[in-house]
Amino acid sequence: MPLAALLASSPALFTGTCLVLGLVIGSFLNVVIHRLPIILERHWRADCAALAADAPTLPAVPAERYNLMVPRSACPACRAPIAARHNIPVLSYLWLRGRCARCGARISPRYPLVEALTGLLSALVAWKFGFGWPALAALVLTWFLVALAAIDIDRQLLPDNLTLPLMWIGLVLSLLAPAPGGAPVPVDPRSSLIGAAVGYLSLWGVYHLFRALTAKEGMGYGDFKLLAALGAWLGWQMLLPTVLIAAVVGALVGLVLIVARGRSSAVPIAFGPFLAAAGWLMLMFGHQLVGFYLGFFPG
Repeated sequence: MPLAALLASSPALFTGTCLVLGLVIGSFLNVVIHRLPIILERHWRADCAALAADAPTLPAVPAERYNLMVPRSACPACRAPIAARHNIPVLSYLWLRGRCARCGARISPRYPLVEALTGLLSALVAWKFGFGWPALAALVLTWFLVALAAIDIDRQLLPDNLTLPLMWIGLVLSLLAPAPGGAPVPVDPRSSLIGAAVGYLSLWGVYHLFRALTAKEGMGYGDFKLLAALGAWLGWQMLLPTVLIAAVVGALVGLVLIVARGRSSAVPIAFGPFLAAAGWLMLMFGHQLVGFYLGFFPG
């Protein structure tokens, strides 16, 4: 039996396969989360050096190749390359008890957490959508959102290298056809195009209104682009509940940080992770959540 037919005939096998695939993708996402901001910083510094060649105070840009593939992953402490047997998602971290196999330095638990989260979310997508193109599209969206949320938590940055391709993928997918069986992705081209435009312009308007009233910047342009991407994927109909969920949860988390940890209210909190989480919830349960809310207003 062909593999595709086997996966289509066994939901449990398809879910398990996506779980394993998600673990592997999560390992790659760890590389993206760590390296992409560094790559972008190097490019920015190189551009600044080219524009201001007479500014000797600018830090030198390292000459060695550095991208998502080169050099090999290494221990941050001793720089020893990580062997393949020590790079098995989640299991290697548990086996090594969270330490480098060579020098014994502690390895951040973020790595297995990202791998486990990506695997779990991928399995949930497979369980929800079943075998087919909507599941593949939802997996791609899920992986992008995990990477964007983690980078924003680390660096308060939502790179154009991720948000813009995500938006364009959503727009192009909408040209194929609406998803069969009522699946939320892909949406029709009209909903996708309006979603991308309204997603960007709505937060752009809130940003400039807040800035005019307070002389402060309430969010970054990356947030506009992420919401535009979610609008392109999920349609304009899901934008309002996405923003409401993200804003409410973000406000509650900010309040907890202020009360429990004494964090200053002036310290910004990344909004991207809340947008990403809310967007994923709308991908998975958006129609049910909206229907449940509208049920309170019969007639």
